[in-house]
Amino acid sequence: MAALRKLKFCAVSPTTKHTASVIFLHGSGDTGSGLRSWVRDVLVPDLVFSHIKVIYPTAPPRPYTPMRGALSNVWFDRRKISRDSPEHLESIDHMCDTLESVIQDQVRAGIPKHRIVIGGFSMGGAMALHLVCRRHPDVGGVFALSSFLNKDSVAFKAVEERHRAGLPLPPLLQCHGEDDELVLHRWGADTSELLTKSGMSSSFHSFSDLNHQLSRPELELVKDWILSRLPPDSSPSPSPS
Repeated sequence: MAALRKLKFCAVSPTTKHTASVIFLHGSGDTGSGLRSWVRDVLVPDLVFSHIKVIYPTAPPRPYTPMRGALSNVWFDRRKISRDSPEHLESIDHMCDTLESVIQDQVRAGIPKHRIVIGGFSMGGAMALHLVCRRHPDVGGVFALSSFLNKDSVAFKAVEERHRAGLPLPPLLQCHGEDDELVLHRWGADTSELLTKSGMSSSFHSFSDLNHQLSRPELELVKDWILSRLPPDSSPSPSPS
């Protein structure tokens, strides 16, 4: 396996004291700066907080099978874009290891794990689910926009095992466009249903007339949800259940 590398990223600093962080992962073929620009164009007055740092890492280029092996900025490989396809666990686990440094940088900066939210758009949302459900279930929450997990994903088993052991799980916010032609709406809804059945607290929001893209109402919902998970008060929030 290739050696771990430090990821490039761009970040939006809080306007006052930094007491919480959001790690927002882009979709396939994009970059952290590309996602950051897209969010700024869609959401007025922007995804900026008084106390939360928003970090947009960039996935390193790697061969991507759906593009016939061409290099692309993707978090992991997949055989095809389908819920029925087996997961490419080697590349997923390698990226979980790589993203560890982003999380640990925040912890070293004095941000407790429960004051970190991780999320993403499309493939970035799937990556966030693997990272949180399997490696970091003690963060403050996870969000996935226009995303899905393969129907036999190991993430479902990880959530179920943690739930059966009586251990806490972070809340999940999912949003999906009803007109999405790349990642079908039902794939996102099925993912939410399976995670809920496994023991996760999940809220799923559908947006009419929305294809595979971000929208202002969606990002406004995400912003409000982030603030509910990471309020300005820096005192510890209750453990998610």
